[in-house]
This record gives sequence, C-alpha cells and structure tokens, in this order.
Amino acid sequence: YQFADGVYEVCEVARGFIIDMSRHLDRLDRSLGELGIAWPMHRSALETVMREVVRRNGIRNGMVYLQVTRGVAPRDHVFPNPMVRPALVVTAKRTSPEAAAARAAKGIAVITVPENRWERVDIKSVGLLPNVLARQIAKQEGAQEAWFVDDDGFVKEGAATNAWIITRDGILVTRPAEFGILRGVTRTTVFDVASSLGLAIEERPFSIEEAQQAREVFITAATTLVMPVVTVDGVTIANGEPGSISLSLRHTFFDIAEKTMV
Repeated sequence: YQFADGVYEVCEVARGFIIDMSRHLDRLDRSLGELGIAWPMHRSALETVMREVVRRNGIRNGMVYLQVTRGVAPRDHVFPNPMVRPALVVTAKRTSPEAAAARAAKGIAVITVPENRWERVDIKSVGLLPNVLARQIAKQEGAQEAWFVDDDGFVKEGAATNAWIITRDGILVTRPAEFGILRGVTRTTVFDVASSLGLAIEERPFSIEEAQQAREVFITAATTLVMPVVTVDGVTIANGEPGSISLSLRHTFFDIAEKTMV
C-alpha cells in the first residue's frame, strides 16, 4: 500500500454474470508475473471469492474490484526476504444500467493531456496518480475522460479507458497494445464483437486531428463497455450524436462477451 506495489482488476457484472472473468484473470496473472508477486490464492479459489462477494452483496449489475499487493512487511524499498503472503482485497458495488445507457445515448466529451506516466503502463498497477490528475482536469473542463497523447501528437489511451476512432470508410482504429498502452480486456472483446458484425479493425496510432475528423469516436473499458464520444478537445465529432457503429458494438457486446454465472 505504501509504495503502490500492487496490481488490480475490475470486472463488469451484468444481469447476474461476471463479464470476461477469464481474460481479466489472465491479465492479472501477467501483471503479477511482471512485478514478481505471487498469487494470493489458487486461481480457482479467487474465482470463487469473486463470485461470492458479488452474490453476498446482491449485485446483479455493477462491478467487482480485486487488488493484490505484495504483502505486509517492514517498510523497505526492496522485496521482502523471505517473501510474504500477498494481500488481497475484493469488493463489489452496484451500478445503474439505465444511467449508463443514458450516457451512451448522449455521448461523452474527451479532452487530451500530455503523457506523463511511467513506461510500463502495460502493467495494471495501483499507482494511478497521473490518471487521477488527468481525470480531474477532464472534470474541471466539463469532460468525462482524458486521453494521454505522446510526444508525436498521437493518442495513447484514456485515463481509465482505451481509445478508438472509426474512419470515414467505417474502419475501427485503435493503438497497438504493444506500444505504450494497457491491453484492455474490453478492448480485446470488442475485436470479437467487431468480427461478429463484419467490421474491420486497424491497429495503428492516430492523432488528435484524425480523431476530430473521424466518422465516430468511442472509448472502451469494463466500467463503460463501448461508450460513444461526441467531442474531443471541444471539437464536435461528425454531427455531434453517438454513431450507429459505436452503438451497435455496445448493444452486441453482452451477447459476445464471456459470461460467468454468479
């Protein structure tokens, strides 16, 4: 806790199912491995804990959050020796599908900020101070998300989301996961959803200007699924309304995503 020496995952809970649990736990495994932190318990036991936390809290629609830190030991910058048992926290909370649907029907605003995070954003670390500050700037400017932009003017990702555009030709574009972004689980599932709808995807960087001139813009995350964006840095996207392709991806997502019964 004192050094942000830990990782986390957030899974959507929808209609009584935990969404994409396997992919989230696969990513947790990778994050733990990159930091040299052991699993706090067997994977199957953690799955049971997640389901029980959701069930006992009566969550039908919401999210389940899990956080694993290195463990309790005398304060020091080096890893405990001998190793200690990692600490685990699992919580769940309700969300409103109706409120989320209303946001999607209206669309959200995004601003951009210079990239100022460490290079290992591929690890889902609990060290999120730059993300917190970016989101606060977004709120102060009347927006709902902030995109980090690299030194070349290309969009990387949001403070808590992955960034997408749809070109005039109807091609979905998102930055490659190998280049300075988190490999979002919802992002990965959108590849499957897009395939089911016959949509093409290009993994390449895109600029702020290309986003502002795009046919559609949207973000993805477990907490937002597919959320249409209608302005970027105050510039209106297309006609200022959520696009039909973004909404189709959103409406089809549940049918395609992996669902684990609580």
